[in-house]
Amino acid sequence: MTSSPPASRFPVPPRDELPADLRERFDDVEERSGFLPNVFAALSWRPAEAAAFFALHDALMDKETPGLSKADRELIVVATSAANDCLYCVVAHGAIARIRSRDPYLADQVAVDWRKAPLPPRMRAVLEVAVRLAVEPVAVTAADLAGLRDHDLTEDDVWDVGAIVSLFALSNRLAHWAAIPPNEEFYLMGRLARE
Repeated sequence: MTSSPPASRFPVPPRDELPADLRERFDDVEERSGFLPNVFAALSWRPAEAAAFFALHDALMDKETPGLSKADRELIVVATSAANDCLYCVVAHGAIARIRSRDPYLADQVAVDWRKAPLPPRMRAVLEVAVRLAVEPVAVTAADLAGLRDHDLTEDDVWDVGAIVSLFALSNRLAHWAAIPPNEEFYLMGRLARE
């Protein structure tokens, strides 16, 4: 019998010691998904920062726009997290991408090599710029942003691409820093029918 690795290299406070808003959020997530993602536990030792992270996450990820669906937003996270070698974010957001895209294969294809994934031209253009921003930010030019607009992304959508990549660059690095392991539950999400 193996035991799960700790959720973080840093202290994880008991939930009853957290501010009420974080406790409520954690309870809600656990009730909806059946488990608490390790990133929640890992970030909880710094409650003010956790609340700020989740607020920005929600503002960027929990919306649909004509140019970027919720599934598209998750694929940005998967592709850029793969480029940053972040196992936690690839596995966790790959699970969410499978659910939001209703495709059990696409997130894996994007994680391994987004250039070979069956993506429409708009999403291919988005991921090309997003991955470039993730790995070589100075290589992103005004022409890259104009190219996104040519694929019918609005000014807000173009901003969201950069903001999502930037937020998850932070998340990728914190996941590495704290050695946050993916929850086992993520591996099957979106692949098997939910019980």
